[in-house]
Amino acid sequence: MSAIAVRKLLFFGRLHPQKCSFSLNQVRRLGASVLRPCSTVVQPRITTHYTRHPREHDPRWAEISMERETYSADVVIVGGGPAGMSAAIRLAQLAQQAEKELTIVVLEKATEIGQHTLSGACLETRALDELIPDWRDRGAPIHNPVTHDKFALLTETGRIPIPILPGMPMYNVGNHIVRLGHVVAWLGAQAEELGVEVYPGQPAAELLYHDDGSLKGVATADAGIAKDGAPKAAFQRGMEFHAKCTIFAEGCHGHLAKQLYQKYNLRDKCQPQTYGIGLKELWQVPEGNHKPGTIEHTVGWPLDRHTYGGSFLYHLEDGGERLVALGLVMGLDYRNPYLSPFKELQRFKHHPSIAPTLRGGTRVQYGARALNEGGLQSLPKLTFPGGCLVGCSPGFMNVPKIKGTHTAMKSAMLAAEAVFGRLSGDQGTSVDPQEYEALIRASWVWQELHAARNVRPSFHSPLGLYGGLLYTGVFYMLAGGREPWTLKHPGRDADSLRPAKDCLPIQYPKPDGELSFDLLTSVSLTNTNHEHDQPPHLTLSDDLIPTLRNLPTFGGPEARFCPAGVYEFVPAEGGDGERLQINAQNCIHCKTCDIKCPSQNINWVVPEPGGGPAYNGM
Repeated sequence: MSAIAVRKLLFFGRLHPQKCSFSLNQVRRLGASVLRPCSTVVQPRITTHYTRHPREHDPRWAEISMERETYSADVVIVGGGPAGMSAAIRLAQLAQQAEKELTIVVLEKATEIGQHTLSGACLETRALDELIPDWRDRGAPIHNPVTHDKFALLTETGRIPIPILPGMPMYNVGNHIVRLGHVVAWLGAQAEELGVEVYPGQPAAELLYHDDGSLKGVATADAGIAKDGAPKAAFQRGMEFHAKCTIFAEGCHGHLAKQLYQKYNLRDKCQPQTYGIGLKELWQVPEGNHKPGTIEHTVGWPLDRHTYGGSFLYHLEDGGERLVALGLVMGLDYRNPYLSPFKELQRFKHHPSIAPTLRGGTRVQYGARALNEGGLQSLPKLTFPGGCLVGCSPGFMNVPKIKGTHTAMKSAMLAAEAVFGRLSGDQGTSVDPQEYEALIRASWVWQELHAARNVRPSFHSPLGLYGGLLYTGVFYMLAGGREPWTLKHPGRDADSLRPAKDCLPIQYPKPDGELSFDLLTSVSLTNTNHEHDQPPHLTLSDDLIPTLRNLPTFGGPEARFCPAGVYEFVPAEGGDGERLQINAQNCIHCKTCDIKCPSQNINWVVPEPGGGPAYNGM
């Protein structure tokens, strides 16, 4: 019997996956499955979340009230990062200038503003200068100007310096090294001073629509649901937040933005988005190793020439502490399913030019986050009836600069201006801030992204890294990005993995406990916490795909591309083959799994309120 036939039988109810089992080993080896007699072995259901198993069909929910409380605002902003807070501040400023009352609400899933923010971060203050010109006087936590810039190509044991001149994308003198989470918390305080209502610990979980199809608002996540999907005695329904306009600032690969793309066909006229993963550690280092104001970027080792990526190393001081922010950013279009981004970062730190900075130091934080790398070609339509997309949600990152905060903030400020204009002249139930698109195209954000549009796709030439460096040097530097063509991305990152049989396993060195560390020890530094007894928020479209396809074809890449140990293949009950185990409590909300799964079988949704990492200025 074919694997497809088995799945059809399961679908139509002739076999129940929790009451019958069959040999997954034979599926892996032969592409077919042989049914075993029903046994008493119970295979646990992986996905129990209501988005896959609707509660209206579950008798355990029959007597549970699903009524929600409702709050109405003029504007609701989903996400309290740099873009969300910039949109809120700009709206409040405009309302204040016009002497108009405006109810502005920010919903943030982190329990404290800034706790889910992670970035390098070297900040270009151009947008902040426009938004809050006196930010220095207001005590913004931005006090480490870049004074020295270094760039190099690494080989396994060597380092080839590459000159950096003003005008080059990697030139950073005059920018500032920051702990972006602290900057976001400060922005939140500025927003609240202007009357913005900021609600941390309130993840937006569901989109709400008017009868005419326009967006009505969002609902926050429910709480008090057991791991098997049943209601607990303490079940609490989320709240509905209605607005004339909802601004989505979820960050990279937002789970609500994905639904909006489909609902309003927002990606019909753009190329597929392509992504990277950024892994970061924060170290306290000895005085002799510290060079305040110095930043270093590298390309090359430990990545091969066909894997896009590079490293950053920033020296900063904060509260008397000598800190180094170190990380590795790599494209999620990598090919080898045996590659582990986390382990690449760990071995990178042993490079002869990197290790001396860290020796004698103490690692104090670790984290990871996906980032948009598609640039101009991958920007979707930004507006729709009742809302718009800002910041890293649609993808305003300048890839060769490795910066997106300033462009994200500016996009949000322009959206706020378009929304305010519509609110001032339209008293309907919802507004479509269509002017936002024109404002973006006329701004310096568009100019930046247009100049940089071909840098990322140029790495897909046969020369790989070297072709990309050559293209950047010739067309970005000499032509200013004015070449008359636009290169295309090859496709989705999920489609780039090659079958495991066509790739060589990567032998990573064991962590030494001084410079390199194991994954679980690292995850403990994220301060991640989720209520264990709740349905996993890493949902699978099909619980069988990990063992029917991903494991036999790609060697189970879920266990390697996740930087937090969420996915693990363990022996199946009864000792027959393996099954996928999801350790959802480890999830640091990076979204890599949703992007890189070769079967596109994983859908990340928000967990119960209060879940996720608790970064301190990452």
